[in-house]
Amino acid sequence: MKQLAGGLQWAVFLIASSIAAPIAIAHVFGMDAAETASFIQRTMFVLGTACVVQAVIGHRLPINEGPAGLWWGIFVVYVNMVGILYATADDALQALQTGMIVSGVLFILLAAFGFISKMKRLFTPTVTFTYLMLLIFQLSGTFIKGMVGVETSTDPIDGIVFIGSLLTVIVTFITMYHKVTWVSKYSVLLSIGFGWIVFILLGKAQSIHTTSNSIVRFPEVFVYGKPVWDSGVVVTAFFITLLLIANMMASIRVMENLLKHSFQKEVSDRTREGSIASGINHLLAGVFSAIGPVPISGSAGFVGTTRMASLRPFIIGSLLVMIMTLFPAIMSFFAALPAPVAYAVTFAIFAKMVELAFAEMEMENDKTIGYRVSALGLMIGVGLMFVPTESMMHLPAILSAVLSNGLIIGTLVAITVEQFLRAMKKRRSV
Repeated sequence: MKQLAGGLQWAVFLIASSIAAPIAIAHVFGMDAAETASFIQRTMFVLGTACVVQAVIGHRLPINEGPAGLWWGIFVVYVNMVGILYATADDALQALQTGMIVSGVLFILLAAFGFISKMKRLFTPTVTFTYLMLLIFQLSGTFIKGMVGVETSTDPIDGIVFIGSLLTVIVTFITMYHKVTWVSKYSVLLSIGFGWIVFILLGKAQSIHTTSNSIVRFPEVFVYGKPVWDSGVVVTAFFITLLLIANMMASIRVMENLLKHSFQKEVSDRTREGSIASGINHLLAGVFSAIGPVPISGSAGFVGTTRMASLRPFIIGSLLVMIMTLFPAIMSFFAALPAPVAYAVTFAIFAKMVELAFAEMEMENDKTIGYRVSALGLMIGVGLMFVPTESMMHLPAILSAVLSNGLIIGTLVAITVEQFLRAMKKRRSV
């Protein structure tokens, strides 16, 4: 029973933290209600499957898969090409569908040729600290805007939504650090349930609507047509894959360190297997016309909060997500979860990530280099977050997607600067 309750909590966390991406992409592509519901179903099915694949044959860590922010950015870039490079939105989505498949093949090939093992050495404590802090800075603005009911720059702050979000955050922190074990262990599930009830009482919860009359509906494959050769999307997929590998490695390192230092668990290096599993998951994303998944660093905050480091409830939760996607009524239920509740609970979880970030920096042997590297990485990464995405639209798709992602650029800067400083230090000592 405990394993099932833990699995349900993982399932709710996975859905609550991932459902915004397919909804947003469906919106920018102008999908109707039925198309949106189908896109959400396919994406969540792929994410649940991806978690199982990683847990069974991949890195074997309790890291949930979520829609990759880089692919999210590419989707937004490509929608602006409709009417220019692509005749219809479906043509653009067909090209992106192909990009997922290309990315999947690249993940597997790079792992097979040993590239992954060499790249892992670049993720030192300083680089991981920089990555985590950039991730927190990048998402904190989204959390706060969601918690005050602001979706666009013209939206006013909604005081009632803010009150509901604040109550949810307070309850989340209380349950996270509660002395009663079962309360802290299931804090995420309890907080989401509490927040949902609060928003119903405040009159800010959506009613549940289903767009399908069928009880069971299986996800469709190749919704936008068979894969097509598109040289532009192939080049984009190549660079995106390299960056996603960096993202994956950072997430794995954070979880490995958490399990070693907080749970005293021995963790074997399965980064190569994790990359192969990511390749399989991207192939699935292409086949099911969904968003490419990536291991989410925020899962370390979830595990640290709930103290659930076992793989069994994680696998159960992932299987529950897969099963839930087959029932339109259940997906409609979760789609009705007030967004501010999800943002409020995730905000509290990411507060735990700040602790993990500073714990990483404490493991750095050469603090002088660490401070210099993180300073440059953080300043450049955070600075790019303030550059309007619209000002980059005239650039090639890959440049626009990458430069608009301060998280990735800041991390790459940290890696480059650290390797340079360490090489210079080594040369001086010779």
